[in-house]
Amino acid sequence: MHLESISVNRKSLLTLLLSCLLSSSLFGQQKPLKLTSDIPAATWESTFPMGNGRLGMTPDGGIKKETIVLNDITLWSGSPQDANNYEAYKSLPEIRKLIMEGKNEEAQDLVNKNFVCKGPGSGGAQWGKYQTMGALQIDYNYKTPAGSNELKTSNYKRELSLDQAIATTEYTLDGNNFKREYFTSFDDDISMIRITATKAGSLNCRISLNRPERFAVKTEGKELQMYGQLDNGTDGKGMQYLCRVQTRLKDGKLSSTSDALVVEGATELIIYLSAATDFRGFDFKAQTKSILQKAVTKPYALQKANHITRFGKFFKRVSLDLGEGASSKLPVISRLDQFYQHADDDPALAALFFQFGRYLTISSTRVGLLPPNLQGLWAKEINTPWNGDYHLDVNVQMNHWPVEVTNLSELNLPLADLVRNLVEPGQRTAKAYYNAEGWIAHVITNVWGFTEPGESASWGVANAGSGWLCNNLWDHYAFTNDLAYLKSIYPILKGSAQFYSSALVKDPKTGWLVTSPSVSPENSFYLPNGKTANVSMGPTIDNQIVRELFGNVITAAKRLNIDPEFRKQLEEKLKSVPPAGVISKSGRIQEWLEDYKETDPQHRHISHLYGLYPASLITPSQSPLLAEAAKKTLEVRGDDGPSWTIAYKLLFWARLKDGNRAFKLLKEILKPTSRTDINYGAGGGVYPNMLSAGPPFQIDGNFGATAGIAEMLIQSHDGFIDLLPAVPDAWKSYGNVKGLKARGNFVVNFSWKNGKVISYRISSRSGARVKVMVNGTMKEVVAHKL
Repeated sequence: MHLESISVNRKSLLTLLLSCLLSSSLFGQQKPLKLTSDIPAATWESTFPMGNGRLGMTPDGGIKKETIVLNDITLWSGSPQDANNYEAYKSLPEIRKLIMEGKNEEAQDLVNKNFVCKGPGSGGAQWGKYQTMGALQIDYNYKTPAGSNELKTSNYKRELSLDQAIATTEYTLDGNNFKREYFTSFDDDISMIRITATKAGSLNCRISLNRPERFAVKTEGKELQMYGQLDNGTDGKGMQYLCRVQTRLKDGKLSSTSDALVVEGATELIIYLSAATDFRGFDFKAQTKSILQKAVTKPYALQKANHITRFGKFFKRVSLDLGEGASSKLPVISRLDQFYQHADDDPALAALFFQFGRYLTISSTRVGLLPPNLQGLWAKEINTPWNGDYHLDVNVQMNHWPVEVTNLSELNLPLADLVRNLVEPGQRTAKAYYNAEGWIAHVITNVWGFTEPGESASWGVANAGSGWLCNNLWDHYAFTNDLAYLKSIYPILKGSAQFYSSALVKDPKTGWLVTSPSVSPENSFYLPNGKTANVSMGPTIDNQIVRELFGNVITAAKRLNIDPEFRKQLEEKLKSVPPAGVISKSGRIQEWLEDYKETDPQHRHISHLYGLYPASLITPSQSPLLAEAAKKTLEVRGDDGPSWTIAYKLLFWARLKDGNRAFKLLKEILKPTSRTDINYGAGGGVYPNMLSAGPPFQIDGNFGATAGIAEMLIQSHDGFIDLLPAVPDAWKSYGNVKGLKARGNFVVNFSWKNGKVISYRISSRSGARVKVMVNGTMKEVVAHKL
C-alpha cells in the first residue's frame, strides 16, 4: 500500500511537471530574468539596484571591501516655503500687451523682473534635494594560507533576479565558496544581507555606517546606529533619519566598537538594516525599532519566501517572450555591447529591459508614499543631479507612462497623492501671478508643495505642468474605469481646468483663446529683429493640454452626473481653443502660435508633439495630415539626445506605427555608456547596470523605454485595442505576451509568428464588448470574464 501511494504521487508529480512545461510554452516567458556581471562594480553605475518602494540599496559586490549605498524615498532636505510674488499679477497686463505687440524679448525681461519666484528658487537650500541616506560598509578579513600574501579569487559572479527581486554575489577564495544574498524585503520592510561560506568559521568582517555629511554613528550593545538631521534651509533643523543594524550569526562571535560591529569566526551572517525618516511626522525611532524586532525573530527562509511572493504579486502580472538570442547568457555589459552592434541577434534583451523597467517601478514607489523622482529611489549623493526632484515638463510624467499598460495600476496612486497636495499651494500661485481661479503648478516641484514659476523666465513660466499631471491622473481612470477614483480626482481636474479657463486670453490675430505668458519647454526662438526669446503666448503644448483637459473634465462631469454649468462653460470655450496642431510652412507641427524659427532645431524637448503622445489628439487614422507633419518634426529633431528624449521619440514613432524607427531608438537607448557629466544635448545610453543615462543617471529613460516597448506591442488610445501596431522586423518571427492592460480595464494576452497574431485573449471583469484590430482587420468581441 505504501509503495502504491508513492507510485501514484510520482505520476501526479510527472503530470504536474508536464503541465508546467506546457504552460510555459503557451503563456510566455518563464526564462530567467537576470542581470549578471563577472566583476565587482567599479562604479556606482555598475551596481544592481534594489528597493521595496521605500528602502533602497545598491551593493557593489567588492571582495575585500563592500559598499552598499542606502536610500529612503522620503529623505529630503529643505522645507515648505512661500516663494510667491503676490504683486506679480500687476505686471501681467503689460507682459501680455508686449507679447501681442511682438516685443517678446521686452516681455521676457519684465517676466524675469516681476513674474518669477521670490528668492533663489530651486537653487536654494530651502528648496531641498532628494539625498542618499548613506552607505553600509563591510570590510572583510580573510585568512590567507600559510606563506601566502595573496588571495586567489575565482568564479566571481554578481546577479540580480528581476522576478524575485534578489541580488547575489558569489566567488571562491582558496577553495572556500562565499555567497552573499541581498533583498529589500516586501515582507517586513527591512533590508537584508545573508553571507555564507562553505568552510566553517571563515567569515570575519567589520560592519559600519557612514554618510557624506550630517550623521553620527554609535553602537548600543550589539546594535549599530546612524542618526542625522538634514538642512531645512532656515534654521538647519530639517528632516531626521535613523538607521539601525543588527546581525544574526551561525558560529563565531559578535563584538562592537564605538562605531562598528565586528564578526569573527562565523559560518553564516545575516545583516538586518532598518531605516526611516520623520517625513509626515512618522515616529521614525519607534518604527525602526519595531520593524527590526519583528524581522530578527523570523526565520530567514520564511522572510525570503514572503518577500518573493509579495513582490511577485506585482511582477508576475505580465510576461513577455520575444525569443532567445546569441548573447542571452553573457554578462549584461557584454550583452549591451553586442546588442548595439547586432541588435537583431538578441531579441530577449528588449524583453529583459522591458521587465527591468517594471522591476524599477515596483521597487521605487509604494501606495501611501511618494512617486519615483528623477532618481527613482536610488541616489548616491547629497547633491543629486537637478536636486533629484520632480520636473513637470515631461520627466515625472514619463516615470509613470508604463504603469497602467504594464499592469501596475495602483502604483500611479502616489503621483495622484503628490498632485493632490499641490492644489492648495497652486491656488495661491494662480491668484498671485494670474489673478485666476483654480490651481497651477509650473515646471518643478518637490515634496514640500512648490508650485511657483521657476527662477528664470527662459524655462520657469511654462504653464503646462499642472495640466500635464492631470493627463497622468486621467490615465488611471481610463485604464481602470474606477468611478470612485474618478470622483476623488475630479476636484483636482476641475481646479486645473478652472485655472486655464480663467487665465486664457484672446489672440487678436486668430481669435483663439491662449495662455500668456508661457514657454514651450525649454526651447527658444528667433524674433523678426534677430533677437531670441522663450516667452510667448499660446505655445502648442499648452493648446493641446487645454484641449485635452477640457475634454476630460467634460467627460468626467457627464459620467459623474455633476457640474452641468461648468461643463457647458468648458464646451463653449473649447470652440475657441486652438486645434491640436498647426502645420507650419516647413510642413512640421508648429511649436508656437507664431511660426517662429527655433534656435536649436534638434532641441531635446519636443513638447509640441504632446498631442501625439501621451495625448491622443493626433493619430494616423483620425488626423493623417497632422501625423505626417509630426513625422517631419521628428525627422528634423533627429534621433539623438539624453535617454529620456530618445525614449520619447521612440514613443512618438510607435504611435505613428513605425516599428523599425522605434526599434532604432530602442537600440540608441541601450547604447553602453560610462559618462556621468551633466548633458543637455547628444548622449543617452545605459550604464552597465542598465539604468539610463542623461547623462548622468536619470531614471525616466528607463520608464519611457518600457512604455515605448509596450506601445509597440499594444495601443488602445484610438477607440479600439490595436495588437502589434508597431512591431519591428527584429521581433516579427515570434512573440508571446501576457497580462498587458488596455483602456477600459481590459487584460490582453496574445501570440504571434511572422508578424501575424496567431492567438489572442481579451478579458475584463465585466465581460464587456470591445473593438480590436487584429492583423489589419477590425473585430468586435466580447471579453472573457476575469
